[in-house]
Amino acid sequence: MNIPVSPGADESAMPCGSLSHPRAAWIAAEIPLVLDCIHDEAVHLALWQLARPASLDWLDALDLDEIDDLQETFPVVDLTVSIPAALRDAGYPDDGRAATLAEEISTQARLFARIMQSDAVRIRLEIVETDACRKFHMDNVRARMIIPLTEPGTEWIEVACGQDASVRRLRAGDVGLFKGRIWAEEPAILHRSPPIAGTGISRLLLVLDLPFPALPSPMPPETF
Repeated sequence: MNIPVSPGADESAMPCGSLSHPRAAWIAAEIPLVLDCIHDEAVHLALWQLARPASLDWLDALDLDEIDDLQETFPVVDLTVSIPAALRDAGYPDDGRAATLAEEISTQARLFARIMQSDAVRIRLEIVETDACRKFHMDNVRARMIIPLTEPGTEWIEVACGQDASVRRLRAGDVGLFKGRIWAEEPAILHRSPPIAGTGISRLLLVLDLPFPALPSPMPPETF
């Protein structure tokens, strides 16, 4: 996958203000530059609205019962070699399909590492079959990138809207960069796994963290 950048542009130098004003605590756009807006104090969710590449449509028919979860920290310089090997070990097809998945993961991991100024990324590629993290919450990390690779995607709400908050959902392919409690003590955006227990649905989810993230904190009583 190629990340679009205007010819001659220095993406890292482009200010967040060059995009439209954030919608309350979140901002969304169809260009990867929007993810850099996570450094804006007011932004708790930067959302790159990105359709999943057609080259990954085979994931919808993949037998996830034959696949193991992947969870490992990788140096950025080793991603090109390490990710394909990790996918093979997890049981993904050892052919061109896995190569396209490895390229997608490596691309997003490098993007996350650049934004967070890290030389390593902790990668989780997991099959979710239950209502894991079923309550709206904020993770006890500095920031977390969440990318649903199959539907349904992660759900999220704005805290300021209270009980009337609309439940929004990431689409397959969307890249959501969420602030965590280490970065912002007061939650403005909460997210959760979509309720799928008992439906027979399985989700494939890509999660990127800085190395050695803290464990998720318990749900505060006031969270809904």
